[in-house]
Amino acid sequence: MIELKTSGEMDAIAAAGVVVARTLAALRGHARPDRRLSELDELAAGLVRDAGAKPTFLGYHPRFAPTPYPAVICASRNDVVVHGIPGRERLRAGDLLSIDLAVHVDGWCADSAISFVVGGDDHAAADDLALIDATERALQAGIDAACPGKRLGDIGAAVAAIARGAGFGMVADHGGHGVGRSMHEAPHVPNEGRPGYGLRLRPGLVFAIEPMLTASGLDEYRYDPDGWTLRTADGSRAAHVEHTIGITEDGPRILTAS
Repeated sequence: MIELKTSGEMDAIAAAGVVVARTLAALRGHARPDRRLSELDELAAGLVRDAGAKPTFLGYHPRFAPTPYPAVICASRNDVVVHGIPGRERLRAGDLLSIDLAVHVDGWCADSAISFVVGGDDHAAADDLALIDATERALQAGIDAACPGKRLGDIGAAVAAIARGAGFGMVADHGGHGVGRSMHEAPHVPNEGRPGYGLRLRPGLVFAIEPMLTASGLDEYRYDPDGWTLRTADGSRAAHVEHTIGITEDGPRILTAS
């Protein structure tokens, strides 16, 4: 069932979105060479707690996973697309890192993700910067297409036009999702679609748009033995960005903006 949110409920989701955005910005600043991914997770846990929020990923146990998720953030490095579990491994200059975070505030959830190169652009390969840029542009194109009267297929078509047009792949069978009281609600928001097809967008809909692009142009992926970590099948790099948005009479509202 798809629930439409009131303007007040969108405001509540946006309050959670502020915590997400501020925490992601802090994590980006602390993601320096030689820092452990587990240290970033510890920092996120403290920031979320101090903001009066609850980490949504920690203990989350969907049907596909063999065990509950054991961390506050997903930290996906280089060929890891999504759901990377932050461990004791140390970051290196030039790593492509994606960080995904969702929190609950007063019962409402917000979910967002960023991708960047550790050490800054001076340490970044041109191919990585191009991949991140295309992923961010694909997200913005999807947001721009999320207007009342449009359809879900218009969002997927806009995302795919940027991704495929730049020669990048997208992880098959993955995309965005409804957000509200729960992190994953209806509807599923595909990263590819046909213009004019799918659910009609109405004011009150709230969902996440999250392009996941692969450098090789291939869509195949594999799971690590932990059942969570999703990698590109060929070892190529990937980028992942995400915003939670709400559909209003005036167009899309980004609820996880900084």
